[in-house]
Amino acid sequence: MELVEERPHRFRIERHGDMRVPGVVFASRELLADAEQSLQQVVNVATLPGIVGASYAMPDIHWGYGFPIGGVAATAVEEGGVVSPGGVGFDISCGVRLLAAGCERKEFERSLPAVMDALDRTIPRGAGPGGVWRLAGPEQMERILRGGSRYAVEQGHGEERDLVRCEDRGAVAEADVTQVGERARERGLGQVGSLGSANHFLEVQQVAEVYDEKAAAAFGIARDQVCVMIHCGSRGLGHQICTDHVKAMDRAMARYGISVPDRQLACTPVESPEGQAYLGAMAAAANYGRANRQLLSDAARTIFRRSAGTSLSLVYDVSHNLAKIESHTVDGVRRRLCVHRKGATRAFPPGHPDLPEDLREAGQPVLIPGTMGTASYVLAGVPGGDAFASTCHGAGRTLSRHQAARTVSGRQLRDRLEHEGIAVRPRSLRGLAEETPEAYKDVGVVVAVSEAAGLCRTVARLVPLGVVKG
Repeated sequence: MELVEERPHRFRIERHGDMRVPGVVFASRELLADAEQSLQQVVNVATLPGIVGASYAMPDIHWGYGFPIGGVAATAVEEGGVVSPGGVGFDISCGVRLLAAGCERKEFERSLPAVMDALDRTIPRGAGPGGVWRLAGPEQMERILRGGSRYAVEQGHGEERDLVRCEDRGAVAEADVTQVGERARERGLGQVGSLGSANHFLEVQQVAEVYDEKAAAAFGIARDQVCVMIHCGSRGLGHQICTDHVKAMDRAMARYGISVPDRQLACTPVESPEGQAYLGAMAAAANYGRANRQLLSDAARTIFRRSAGTSLSLVYDVSHNLAKIESHTVDGVRRRLCVHRKGATRAFPPGHPDLPEDLREAGQPVLIPGTMGTASYVLAGVPGGDAFASTCHGAGRTLSRHQAARTVSGRQLRDRLEHEGIAVRPRSLRGLAEETPEAYKDVGVVVAVSEAAGLCRTVARLVPLGVVKG
């Protein structure tokens, strides 16, 4: 396919074949060096019924299930637009939560070993069951699926500010628990308040640089402040929901006269029974993901209070694997759209009515997790942001986990990180090796290109002090 650079950091794939819209990729030549497979997925997504604008990809684009990771696509709901579980992914509502401590690095350094040891003992992680909240049974699970962080806070696992500073005030309203299958519920029952595995983490960080003092002050962070970043999602429950609804849509597509170039793009119209069933189940999984991060926050707060004598205040919580019904202007017309963001973060501009009042002037916080030993970033939405007010979500993987583990042993990586002053608490050395920083793109480059492309602006850079890994 021909990739035309329209302007710096914006490439275009013209419509060809069955594409209904062009492809637009925000990147640099360097970031696209190994993106051939994922660029084909951008083309495939452009064939979906009802898609408007373009099939977009963020600077951290890499190959995914159906959609590329870093893919954004919006379909017109009233014009037969579809919803595709592949446009959200298996880890529904995977996202990032940032909490700011009431202390700076210098006064915290003595407490770091005790904090990390306590986190290592307390935070469940890995592929199997185990969570900090032991649910009483199926009825309590249903309350989590309906209420998300709100229910967790009602039960004493947080504070009111946690809801104000969380996307959707802690819970997606359209959750339909009847569309969550029994197997999904079983998988989620024992995992509330757990990191999972792969690239998920709980990291103690320091704000190393502040680039926008006014926005940082509104967000509640300052230079040298200690923070906690949590990156995780809806665990086995979200994975099962995706699996179940992909199968249901695959069986139903012919009934709606839909054909797709890749069966991983299985989809049905948003307003079809199958589309509504998926969106209801997806919202329930999103609420589970919010509750999951809320419980981990609560556990971290207890440890920081006991081991460091300091508090943790929520900066923001935002998902990067969701489909949301939103209104956007396309070709001069206001339309109701189903916006798929897979490995992409919503980045509402300053003044947006859906933002909390204390953040409205600054714009939405966007939280970009780095990889072990590298920086993470706090960004903000900007006026006129493209791709339906979306931006990147992280570094973007370049090596498979098997390839990564062949480049370095877990022991070598742990020793290297410890030598760099980063306290590492992995569940397994093999899992640590699979997440070596060399397996990912340079997150600093991804962020710089995102900003240069007009998708966001940089507020602060955070560096790791200690990391708990699945």
